[in-house]
Amino acid sequence: MEAILVTPMAKPDVEIAGPDPRVERTRMVVYQAALDELGDVGYGGFTIESVAARAGVAKSTIYRHWPDKLTLIGDAFETSHEQMVPTVETGTARERVICLVRHVAEVLVDSTFSRCIPALIEGAARDERLREFHYRYSALRRQTLTAVIQEGVATGEFREDIDADLAAQTLLGALFYRRLMSDQPLDPAHADDVVKTVLGPGRRSRRTR
Repeated sequence: MEAILVTPMAKPDVEIAGPDPRVERTRMVVYQAALDELGDVGYGGFTIESVAARAGVAKSTIYRHWPDKLTLIGDAFETSHEQMVPTVETGTARERVICLVRHVAEVLVDSTFSRCIPALIEGAARDERLREFHYRYSALRRQTLTAVIQEGVATGEFREDIDADLAAQTLLGALFYRRLMSDQPLDPAHADDVVKTVLGPGRRSRRTR
C-alpha cells in the first residue's frame, strides 16, 4: 500500500458542501471516525451505522452525503492525505525525495493511516471495488515521487540508467515491508540512508555546473 504521496486524486462526487464551519467540523469528525473504525474492525466489519455511532451523528447524515462505505473511506483517505502531505516545490531532487520518503516513514510509524493498512490489504483481497480503489489510490500517490526521481535523472543528480517508477516502488516497498513484515517500522531519521541505497550517493546536478 503506497497511499500516502502527493498527486491529488479526484474527489468523490458527493461531499458535504457549504461554508458553515459546523458542517466542516462534522465532516472532519465523520472522516476520523471512519478511519478509526476501519483500523479497528477492518473493511468487512465496517458499517455506516458503526461510523455514525462513533462520530455521534445520525446515520442518515452520513448516507445523505456518502452513498456507501467505500465512497466514505475514499473521501476520508484523500482528506487525510491533503492534511498531512509535505510541500516539495523547492530543493534539489534528492532533498525532495528524502522529504517524501521521510514523510511516509513518519506516517507508517504511528498514525491512523498506518493502522488502516492491514485492513485495506485484507479487504482488497476479497472485494473487487476496494481492490480497484486500493490500486488506483496507490498508483496516484506514487506519481509525485516518481516525477521527482525522473527530474533528478534528467538533471544528472541520479544515474541515467535509473527507472524512476521502479525506484519509487523500491523506496516505498522498503518502508511498507518494515511496517508490515517486521516488528519495527523504519526510523524516519534513516530516510536518507534508504534513498542512498536505492538511488546511489549524491551527484551534482548539471543545472549547477
